[in-house]
Amino acid sequence: MTTLSTPTETGAVLEYRLTAMDRCDSCGAQAYIAAEVNGSELLFCAHHGRKYEEKLRAVATSWHDETARLAE
Repeated sequence: MTTLSTPTETGAVLEYRLTAMDRCDSCGAQAYIAAEVNGSELLFCAHHGRKYEEKLRAVATSWHDETARLAE
Protein backbone atom coordinates (compact mmCIF):
# COMPACT_ATOMS: atom_id res chain seq x y z
CA MET A 1 0.00 0.00 0.00
CA THR A 2 1.34 3.41 -0.97
CA THR A 3 0.57 6.81 0.51
CA LEU A 4 -0.04 9.51 -2.07
CA SER A 5 -0.24 13.20 -1.35
CA THR A 6 -2.50 15.25 -3.56
CA PRO A 7 -2.90 19.02 -3.20
CA THR A 8 -6.48 20.24 -2.90
CA GLU A 9 -7.96 23.53 -4.11
CA THR A 10 -7.59 25.07 -0.64
CA GLY A 11 -3.87 24.28 -0.57
CA ALA A 12 -4.21 21.55 2.04
CA VAL A 13 -2.67 18.17 1.34
CA LEU A 14 -5.00 15.18 1.28
CA GLU A 15 -3.36 11.83 2.06
CA TYR A 16 -4.39 8.75 0.08
CA ARG A 17 -3.14 5.33 1.21
CA LEU A 18 -5.01 3.15 -1.24
CA THR A 19 -4.06 2.93 -4.91
CA ALA A 20 -5.55 1.26 -7.98
CA MET A 21 -3.35 -1.75 -7.16
CA ASP A 22 -5.27 -2.35 -3.89
CA ARG A 23 -8.17 -4.70 -4.57
CA CYS A 24 -11.31 -5.65 -2.65
CA ASP A 25 -10.93 -8.93 -0.75
CA SER A 26 -14.54 -9.83 -1.62
CA CYS A 27 -14.78 -9.15 -5.36
CA GLY A 28 -11.48 -7.84 -6.69
CA ALA A 29 -12.70 -4.32 -7.54
CA GLN A 30 -10.58 -1.31 -6.57
CA ALA A 31 -10.42 -0.93 -2.79
CA TYR A 32 -11.48 2.32 -1.16
CA ILE A 33 -11.83 1.05 2.42
CA ALA A 34 -9.18 -0.57 4.62
CA ALA A 35 -10.00 -2.11 7.99
CA GLU A 36 -7.58 -3.67 10.46
CA VAL A 37 -9.00 -6.69 12.28
CA ASN A 38 -6.93 -8.91 14.58
CA GLY A 39 -3.70 -7.50 13.16
CA SER A 40 -4.67 -8.21 9.54
CA GLU A 41 -5.69 -5.63 6.97
CA LEU A 42 -8.88 -6.21 5.01
CA LEU A 43 -9.55 -4.21 1.85
CA PHE A 44 -12.99 -3.52 0.41
CA CYS A 45 -14.56 -1.71 -2.52
CA ALA A 46 -17.17 0.90 -1.59
CA HIS A 47 -20.03 -1.59 -2.05
CA HIS A 48 -18.63 -4.33 0.18
CA GLY A 49 -17.22 -1.84 2.69
CA ARG A 50 -20.72 -0.43 3.23
CA LYS A 51 -22.24 -3.91 3.27
CA TYR A 52 -19.96 -5.12 6.10
CA GLU A 53 -19.26 -1.78 7.83
CA GLU A 54 -21.56 -2.22 10.83
CA LYS A 55 -20.14 -5.62 11.79
CA LEU A 56 -16.53 -4.74 10.99
CA ARG A 57 -16.47 -1.46 12.92
CA ALA A 58 -17.44 -3.40 16.04
CA VAL A 59 -14.23 -5.47 15.85
CA ALA A 60 -11.84 -3.33 13.76
CA THR A 61 -8.93 -1.56 15.41
CA SER A 62 -8.82 0.94 12.52
CA TRP A 63 -11.09 2.00 9.67
CA HIS A 64 -9.76 3.98 6.70
CA ASP A 65 -12.38 5.21 4.21
CA GLU A 66 -11.48 6.86 0.89
CA THR A 67 -14.90 6.49 -0.77
CA ALA A 68 -15.11 10.29 -1.06
CA ARG A 69 -12.61 9.93 -3.92
CA LEU A 70 -15.40 8.38 -6.01
CA ALA A 71 -17.16 11.76 -6.21
CA GLU A 72 -14.08 13.58 -7.53
